[in-house]
This record gives sequence, structure tokens and C-alpha cells, in this order.
Amino acid sequence: MKKQIVLAALLAALGTTAAYADMGRGFGGAQAPSFAELDADGDGNVTLAEIEAIPAARFAAADTDGDGTLSAEEIAAMVAAQATARSTDMATKMLERLDANDDGVLSADEMTPKAGDRSERMFSRLDADSDGNITQDEFDAAAAARPERGGEGKGGKGGHGGEGHGKGGRGN
Repeated sequence: MKKQIVLAALLAALGTTAAYADMGRGFGGAQAPSFAELDADGDGNVTLAEIEAIPAARFAAADTDGDGTLSAEEIAAMVAAQATARSTDMATKMLERLDANDDGVLSADEMTPKAGDRSERMFSRLDADSDGNITQDEFDAAAAARPERGGEGKGGKGGHGGEGHGKGGRGN
């Protein structure tokens, strides 16, 4: 019973922190806090009080001048710090995935796609007549076939910046 109450409280708190997603973990959706973030006192247990304190702690961290409000500059600094953290995490994961010789760095050879890689498969799908070239018509046909990735005539979210890359998309 106690576990169910704690789980319910945790889920409720995560819902509360979702309301602060723009402020806490970046725009476009909340990322669940880690156990270490939830366990503020580091005792190996998460209490309801620790969960309920998350939004205030995130706000306080962003409110660098301590005036109880967030200015555009404070929000921009918070977003930049989050982007840096995400970029560092992504770079670390990329290094772990691609560093074939485990030397801690990537060489040009380790970053060069190997035969049969995704780029080769993608090229084959786009090159409808298998002549070794992708024409504008082949590109447009492939974009129209996958509208959820920003194809022709799609509003809303596309592959990049919410605009399509087919005819009528940005830059065409």
C-alpha cells in the first residue's frame, strides 16, 4: 500500500513538473527527472516533499537575480544551459557508439559510413530508376510519400523547423 501511495505521488509530481517543462527541462515536453534529482537529500529515498519541491527548485535555479520572476535573459540562459547539457550528452553517446578502437576520439574513418549503412539504403529508395542519380522529381516523390517528415503540402511540424522540404517548403 505504501509503495502504491509513493508511486501515485511520484506520477502526480511528474505531471506537475510537466507544467513547468518549458522552465525545467526544455521546450517541447518534459523529461522525467532522474532519481538523483528526485532524491534531493541523497538519502536513497524519495519523499513526497522532495517531489513537490522540484518546480520551486527549478524556478529558483533559473531566477539568477533572485527577484522572484524570470526575465527573457534568465530564460535564455536556462535554455542555453539545457541545450549545452543535451549536446554534451549527445556527443558522449555518439563517441561511445562510433569509437570503434576505444581511443576516446573519432577519426574520419570511424565517421565515414560503411557499405550498407543507412545512407546507402536511403539513396537506393530515392533513386527510383536506379540510375545512380537522384533527380528533383525523385526527391519530390519521396518527400510526398513521407509527409510526416515534412513532405509537400504539409503544415505543422516537418522534419526541420516545422516546414516541408518538398515543393512549397522552405527554400524551394
